[in-house]
Order: sequence, then structure tokens, then C-alpha cells
Amino acid sequence: MAIRLPRIVSAKKVPWGYFAVYVGENQKRFVIPVSFLNQPLFQDLLGLSEEEFGYSHHTGGLRFPCVEEIFLDITSSLN
Repeated sequence: MAIRLPRIVSAKKVPWGYFAVYVGENQKRFVIPVSFLNQPLFQDLLGLSEEEFGYSHHTGGLRFPCVEEIFLDITSSLN
């Protein structure tokens, strides 16, 4: 069972030590720990994001080209 990560829907501020990402077709916003950046599995997701969207994000946020359930499974395993 996947653990639901903290999610900010309308708030503009992200807590210290976290950052916001957008996942899936509907660009659902999740707030995840910065410590995930050091994890090889998460770095694979970053590589997919780079391949799909490049470095220029017109929306201003980091986007991941995977369905929400897969993202939750991956990030749950990093907790």
C-alpha cells in the first residue's frame, strides 16, 4: 500500500527542506523532501523528466511524466 505524501493544493509556500513537483496528465502537485534528490531511483525520475520536458518548464515547476500511482509507489519506497 502506498503512503500518501504531504500535498499542497492551493498554498504557495513549501516547507523548508521540501520542494513541489507536478505529476501526471492533470499535473497534481506534491510536496516531497529534498533528501529524495540523493536517491538513485528518484534520479531516474529526474532523467525521465529531462528527456520528456527538457530544462525549460513554462509552468515554473518540475514535472514528471508518469502516472500518479507509479510516482506514489516510487516515493513511498524512498521513505
